[in-house]
Amino acid sequence: MAGAEKDRERAQAASGEELTALLHHPDTGVLLAVLDNPALDESQLGILLERKDLASEILEEIARRKPLLKAYRVKRGLAFHPRTPRLVMLRLLRELYLMDLVQLTLSPAVPTELRLHAEDHLIARLPQLPLGQKITLARRGPARLGGALLTDGHANIVPIVLDNPHLTEAQVLKALSREKLPPGVVQALAHHRKWSLCYNVRLALVRNPASPLSVVLGFLPELTVSDLRELASPGIVPESLRKYLQAEVQHRVRPREKSSSRDATTLPPDASN
Repeated sequence: MAGAEKDRERAQAASGEELTALLHHPDTGVLLAVLDNPALDESQLGILLERKDLASEILEEIARRKPLLKAYRVKRGLAFHPRTPRLVMLRLLRELYLMDLVQLTLSPAVPTELRLHAEDHLIARLPQLPLGQKITLARRGPARLGGALLTDGHANIVPIVLDNPHLTEAQVLKALSREKLPPGVVQALAHHRKWSLCYNVRLALVRNPASPLSVVLGFLPELTVSDLRELASPGIVPESLRKYLQAEVQHRVRPREKSSSRDATTLPPDASN
């Protein structure tokens, strides 16, 4: 006990290498005393925040002290620490640089709730961002951000975001379900080497009036008869497309009907016995 008390006293007055060595001390009380040391600088605080075993009490104390938070490195260290309390994290999100927010959203170590909040902050910043930063986000951002950029429909961004490895089918379908989606987005999806091959995306493209007719007609042979029949119901697609859907259904069904009829006529009289 006496040794720990002595270490706490040292922690408040140490400097240089001695202070740096105390950053690795196992006692929480000693580390709290280090925070009171006027010689503690940004670099040493960064070293402390690299410790993954820090108690939440220490992290909360660092976040409470505004002079310590003047350094961006400290804010970032807190934001990426796995033990930083939730409320502290939520306060820090609005102060993080753009690409640090992106990194948070893509980190599997960050709880889902906090990742979603980080994504919300990114999406909220989109209208104020220059084109260059939007292109960077389109290339590397998370799925929800990609969906938001896709919905905006900027001609320079759409091809990039469609190639984003984080973009999901769910976000693509969400974009296609919007009534005011720019036609350029629909056409880009209809010709995209990856998304135009996804069955559900094809269904959504067939429903979308901005899809090129030549592309849609190429999709029809790949759709199931049940989906074709549903799409051919009144009011789902324009009448000009509906007749093609009905023709495709008839084209599929007639050979089966002929085959069934031919099989029935060739059955021997006692086939039912």
